[in-house]
Amino acid sequence: MPAPGAVVVAALVVLSLLGAGCTVDRSAPTATQVSDWMTTSGDGAAIGQVEVDSRNVDLALSRHDPSAAIRTVCALLTTDAQTAIGNLPTPDSQLTDDLNQAYEDAASAGTDCYNGASGGALLGRSASERAKLVPLLTTAIDRVVATTGHTPSTSTTPPTDAGGDPFGN
Repeated sequence: MPAPGAVVVAALVVLSLLGAGCTVDRSAPTATQVSDWMTTSGDGAAIGQVEVDSRNVDLALSRHDPSAAIRTVCALLTTDAQTAIGNLPTPDSQLTDDLNQAYEDAASAGTDCYNGASGGALLGRSASERAKLVPLLTTAIDRVVATTGHTPSTSTTPPTDAGGDPFGN
């Protein structure tokens, strides 16, 4: 039976090897690092999904859907925003800050919407947060463009002919 310390060391080695395939080459230029991160994290699609979720909340509210239906789209906005936060950090600190601000705003908008689905002040606060969301995401996309020279695809459907290219080129 191996010593407990050896088991811990072996586990750490295995975990570091498993994680090595998911990392970005930190010696590469920042543009390459951000492009690689966009590919491995799928964050272009995450941006697009948060935008779609926000529009779905607006649509459900404009149709005066029942509270349960509104809560469903609000919960999805929160969940997708929190999932996107889990993709952070990026190789670029400004991009990380921009995306984090947008995703935190989206998560708050979803939570406030969910808790206020029956009406009231929380729905108003959620609407204000959602109104800021697109400009926040646009700032993040602008940072990707400034860093990489390419506009990322924010399609929620993977491209069939781009070979995994996050910019859909």
